[in-house]
Amino acid sequence: MIKIENVSMKFNLGVETDNSLKMIFIRLFNPKKRNKKQYFWALKDIDFNIQKGEVVGIVGANGAGKSTILKVVSGVMKPTKGIVEANGKISPMIELGAGFDGELTARENIYLNGAILGYSKEMLDEKFEEIVEFSELRDFLDVPVKNFSSGMTAKLAFSISTIVDPEILIVDEILSVGDIKFQEKSKNKMMSLIKGGTTVIYVSHSLQSIKDLCTKAIWLDKGELVMMGNVNEVCDAYYDKQMEKQ
Repeated sequence: MIKIENVSMKFNLGVETDNSLKMIFIRLFNPKKRNKKQYFWALKDIDFNIQKGEVVGIVGANGAGKSTILKVVSGVMKPTKGIVEANGKISPMIELGAGFDGELTARENIYLNGAILGYSKEMLDEKFEEIVEFSELRDFLDVPVKNFSSGMTAKLAFSISTIVDPEILIVDEILSVGDIKFQEKSKNKMMSLIKGGTTVIYVSHSLQSIKDLCTKAIWLDKGELVMMGNVNEVCDAYYDKQMEKQ
């Protein structure tokens, strides 16, 4: 279902430089002052396969490459090198609400964001009430999204993203959005997708959440794959390593 082969991702750090006439003149005569591009490898030769119906959690510290691997699998980013194959319709839940227009109302953004996700107007018309009911935002439908809290925005985005049953679900920390009640609804919705055979890649800093939902886990550290296998063994090894650093 998902094949990641020798995948690496390089970013230019884009260090801001002084391009004043004075500095340009200095760099002409002093090679040491000339700009040098600085690169950062977010992923380094990552290899793994995920079979249809598997639920795989990804753990790692900040900067480990977790969100980058999700963006590569979902097609948001093209890797610097390596092969990425994902067979099936993908629903990426990454940076929820990133496709919203703050000047438009929640009602209008349902159609805008739905169109970005590839949903037809007819389908959105049919699913509109379901989206509104799940989001718990009926009283705010005609309020511009720029006036929403981050939790309200995430609720709306999650509700739009989950109106279809995707073959592959890419999830980045979305189970922590909204209040406790909505978090439970989100978890239940995700569980229903899992039971329906959806392949899931799930990133979270909550090891308990990973253990509760996933059957396999991947541990990334500074862009490298440290360990992959049984979810409890991987999470426990990662936890022990983090505790050693304290």
